[in-house]
Amino acid sequence: MPLTVLAALAVAQAQTAAPSTPTAPATPVTAPSTPAPKIPVSNYLVSGNIYYAQGKFDQAYVAFRAAAELDPRNATALLGLGRSQMKLRLYKPAIETLRSLIKADPGGISGFLALARAYEEEFITSSDRAATARNLDTALGVMQDAEAVANASAAKDKNDNLSKVAFERGNIYKLKGDGAKAIQNYKQASTLAPENSLVLYSLGDMYAATGDLPQAITTLQQAVIIDPGDAYNRAYYAKLLALNGNTTAAKPEAAQAARLAPANAYAVGQYGVVSYLAKDSATARTQLTQAVRLEALRYPEFYYYLGRIALDENSLQAARENLTKAAALGSNTPEYVYYLGLSFERGSGLIAPDKTKARENYQKALNLNPNYQLAKDALKRVQ
Repeated sequence: MPLTVLAALAVAQAQTAAPSTPTAPATPVTAPSTPAPKIPVSNYLVSGNIYYAQGKFDQAYVAFRAAAELDPRNATALLGLGRSQMKLRLYKPAIETLRSLIKADPGGISGFLALARAYEEEFITSSDRAATARNLDTALGVMQDAEAVANASAAKDKNDNLSKVAFERGNIYKLKGDGAKAIQNYKQASTLAPENSLVLYSLGDMYAATGDLPQAITTLQQAVIIDPGDAYNRAYYAKLLALNGNTTAAKPEAAQAARLAPANAYAVGQYGVVSYLAKDSATARTQLTQAVRLEALRYPEFYYYLGRIALDENSLQAARENLTKAAALGSNTPEYVYYLGLSFERGSGLIAPDKTKARENYQKALNLNPNYQLAKDALKRVQ
């Protein structure tokens, strides 16, 4: 019977049972103190993993911290704590935690990978890039140490670990703006783990970013073949086909991606992008509107295409609203700013042109890309 129930029964009996004769006050007896039962580390680890998988990173952080306090050298606790801190954008504490993990488990590859990602994430989210300028070089140094650990792995794990190191190094070079080295490392990762569709996605994305659209399409096609149920791969493959002019092949692929994951904003939105490129504005509007309902702040591209649809229809108020959102969320993309400028340059009905705002946005587009010819021509029109 639970202790609380026993205690309640004892109190009840004391209140109801009347003594027959008066008794002298009892001498107080001090009961021996019983320490609270110690919760095992494993319980905290299980709770932390469950919370982390559910996206409850603050609760995961508390559980993993408790585990790490009980066992400061527990690799699972330290890795979970470091990852939770990263999700909560506590990058400095995360870096310290993951450094402790590497000291506690110098032969484990996961700690090195997580530490490199912590440096990357701090760089990506920093509003002061000068303060985090050395992060990426530091992350490359961590990957050099990780490669040594991977090379010392057991034979059955060696290729997989080396693939993870090459993939992460590719991510770092991507952030550094070195497309050639990013591709080199992604290719190495793919050679070591040819069935990894995430690596192929990243490799295809870098081919697209460096202007090699045919190779990007071929690579994404391989990713779709390896994992046909992955909506991200299929949606991106469809978009690349459309950008390359093959909207006939692209549209069914995009529709299938949206069917595979109807609650996935990326898949739904790319179906809208492909539909726009295929000149199907009705489907494009429906899919893009649904995508921004699913994820209002994540994909500025979808507001951009909603703005393009409105601009094509001369619905300038809607165009300005959507392109303003696109330019705010994707402030480093010159196309978003240029088309926002174009929406202000035009006038229709009660919507008057605003050449001052048009000029400002054309100039912003040129600041982002000094060789952007459309922005150069537009700026001359509104001078």
